[in-house]
Amino acid sequence: MTENNSISKDFNFLSLLWFSIPTIIMMVFTSIYTTVDGIFVSQFVGTNALSAINIVYPFVFIIYGVGIMLGTGGSAIIATRMGEGKYDEARENFTLIVICGLVFSFVIAILGFVFRNGIVTILGANDALMEYCVDYFTFILVGLPALMLQLMFQSFFVASGKPHVGMAAIISAGIANIVLDYIFIVPFNMGIKGAAIATSIGYCIPAVTGLVFFSSKKSVLHFTKPKWNGMVLWYSCFNGSSEMVTNIAAGIIAFMFNIIMMHLLGEDGVAAITIVLYSQFLFTAIFLGFSEGVAPVISFNHGAGNTDRIKKIFKICITIIGGCSVLSIVFSLALMNDIAAIFAPVGSKAYELSIHGFPIFSMNYIFAGLSIYASAMFTAFSNGKVSAIISFLRTFAFIAVCLAIMPNIIGVDGVWLAVPVAEFLGFIISAVFLFKYRRRYGY
Repeated sequence: MTENNSISKDFNFLSLLWFSIPTIIMMVFTSIYTTVDGIFVSQFVGTNALSAINIVYPFVFIIYGVGIMLGTGGSAIIATRMGEGKYDEARENFTLIVICGLVFSFVIAILGFVFRNGIVTILGANDALMEYCVDYFTFILVGLPALMLQLMFQSFFVASGKPHVGMAAIISAGIANIVLDYIFIVPFNMGIKGAAIATSIGYCIPAVTGLVFFSSKKSVLHFTKPKWNGMVLWYSCFNGSSEMVTNIAAGIIAFMFNIIMMHLLGEDGVAAITIVLYSQFLFTAIFLGFSEGVAPVISFNHGAGNTDRIKKIFKICITIIGGCSVLSIVFSLALMNDIAAIFAPVGSKAYELSIHGFPIFSMNYIFAGLSIYASAMFTAFSNGKVSAIISFLRTFAFIAVCLAIMPNIIGVDGVWLAVPVAEFLGFIISAVFLFKYRRRYGY
């Protein structure tokens, strides 16, 4: 059975970059959700409320982790099936994955609501931040099922050869979030609750778009009667485990940053690390978006056994990742004053602390791109083990060790240096795996 699918094309440098741009934009706008909340909350509610958002988000990263795991891991399997010509099986697997992801998100949202006070206390909220944390957390929980659908659909849009549909939905959601943040926080004076409600409504736009799009049989990938297949779910989770590790680790590391900064510098320290981490969300979103954008193309050609195209795609990707790494650190250093000023008043303690940390922290971007791409590429080859090892080491193990040791040796600068050192070590590990597996996958 032959079907039209743009991921089967013979890409060159420009066409592959163009194909990945919608996914890059999707990832950037996804990261904008939290960033926009932070901007409006810091400007119109206060830096304590900004700190509260960062304290809550480690829990939300659970949904991010599972959603991206099912999306990337599942899309690799589905794109491989399509490369093999097994389109009906791909659709059955797709429908099963979406249903299971949605059920999981409802369970997490309910548990989060029931135990919300205890959860935010565990996450590090003190008396000054408790009310802000509970308010934001409560209304974010409402949008978790829609967030789960958005995260899965953004990968499945690419696998179906229609990344521009997902891009349009995510852009619309980002714009809606910005507008509603202003309306709810400024004229309606709803404070941090308004930010959470605006974000939850924003999640609904890509979710509904995906439900409508994939309900149409005109799409190469569409909903059909699912067949229970535990192995598909297992392989999706195992294959996408690196992406889950990345997001769960991000939540744990954010928690560690918050605890350490609260101990060293108080609420202003938490606000400062929040500002710098927001910039990281935006810059790494470029690497993540590109890597997720090209992953289904790699999976399709792997399934079709086309090693010549895989080799060509790999060379193009390494060139693009190298260029983006250089540009990321340049723009980060050039814009750090402006970025900090968006979140904290110029001259405030939070502003000064973030300005001090920005140049140190920004060194991580020169190394991060290769590791992110390598992890996504091994996921695309259905080698979840290697992908998970890379992600676990660079996003959790190396950072956790650095945070445990370096602040005790050089103080606050050890906090800022933890991520650059971890990314450098991750770069080395990724390069070793890329060299080791080059013949097996033909790149």
